[in-house]
Amino acid sequence: MQELFTVNNLWMMMATILVFIMHLGFASLEAGLTRSKNTVNILFKNTIIPGIGILTYAFVGFNLMYPGGDYAGAFFGFAGFGLPLPEGWDTSNYNEGYTFFTDFIFQAMFAATAATIVSGAVAERVKLGPFITFSILYVAICYPIVGMWKWGGGFLNTLETPFYDFAGSNIVHSVGGWGALIGAYLLGPRIGKYTENGMKAIPGHNIPLAVIGVFLLWFGWFGFNGGSVLSASPGLVSKVFVTTSIAASAGAFGALLISYLKFKTYDITMVLNGILAGLVGITAGADQMGVGESAIIGFIGGGLVVFGVVFFDKIKIDDPVGAISVHLVGGIWGTLAVGLFGDLAGMSQVISQLIGIASVGVFCVAFAWIIFFTMKKTIGIRVDEKEETEGLDINEHAMRAYPDFATKD
Repeated sequence: MQELFTVNNLWMMMATILVFIMHLGFASLEAGLTRSKNTVNILFKNTIIPGIGILTYAFVGFNLMYPGGDYAGAFFGFAGFGLPLPEGWDTSNYNEGYTFFTDFIFQAMFAATAATIVSGAVAERVKLGPFITFSILYVAICYPIVGMWKWGGGFLNTLETPFYDFAGSNIVHSVGGWGALIGAYLLGPRIGKYTENGMKAIPGHNIPLAVIGVFLLWFGWFGFNGGSVLSASPGLVSKVFVTTSIAASAGAFGALLISYLKFKTYDITMVLNGILAGLVGITAGADQMGVGESAIIGFIGGGLVVFGVVFFDKIKIDDPVGAISVHLVGGIWGTLAVGLFGDLAGMSQVISQLIGIASVGVFCVAFAWIIFFTMKKTIGIRVDEKEETEGLDINEHAMRAYPDFATKD
């Protein structure tokens, strides 16, 4: 019994390490898909975000998300500040799969992801101070409250047919996607993105770095989804590994097909985001799907990314890395797919999934709007035209990522 507990706990810690590596993936992807003059700024945000996530989750978020029966309500609960150790915290009396501290650190890795998603969508024109302020509030308050609605025993978990989100298509990725949408909308597009002659593409400066970022994210997703089994169960962990990889692979082909039919070119950036959309899409039901269903979910997710990028450009919401299309559109699709495919499929499950999508969306939009709009009207959230043209690196950080190389930027 002790041996099984040790094995389970060890796998959960390994999964935590894999999810942590995803932050390097996000940093690489976002830096690669933006211009060289903003590289330090992108890397700075993605360096500070894990710190924000871990600290806020330790002092506030964990007890907001998992308040326990004595403190939990349908919509809100809070068990107090900090991490007081429960009795038997380091034994199977706490949980047969992990200790209290393993539980905390695994969940803390998820928390920062929501702010990382926002980072890419507001890149190249957001002021660093307001972005950090938003990230602290969003990760400390918004994300754990929404997470509590399902994973902490809140109202979504007590519906007649409980809402289902295995590892966070809705609770993690859509939360970040809604924040990204509001941030990008209130900031407005980058200078030169939308002109009288139509949309002008602003290519990223380092596609190899973006590719490395996506493969790091795919690598980390084995911990993101595999760790969400919450034990080292051989059958379920191996199944989740397979469904996760099948969806990612199908996402690449979905994006490849749709982007080629639409643009008559093999667009690597679309394929990269198609992989991520497949991963986001399978995250809600990775433990419920078969191989064929995972392929369908991933393929459709990859195709939706292409349509999403085109749609957001059409309504002039500038998202430099496609984060809204990947995490919001992909997250909504993956959450809905639980009711359409797999072991839980059925109309009652579809209705519960739609309730979860709508309730999370309304809360996150309202929360993000209040924070961003308040800062926009007071301290401002966008750098001035001169700073944006020269680059955020030299103006906000007084350094360049590539000081020994001349660039077009």
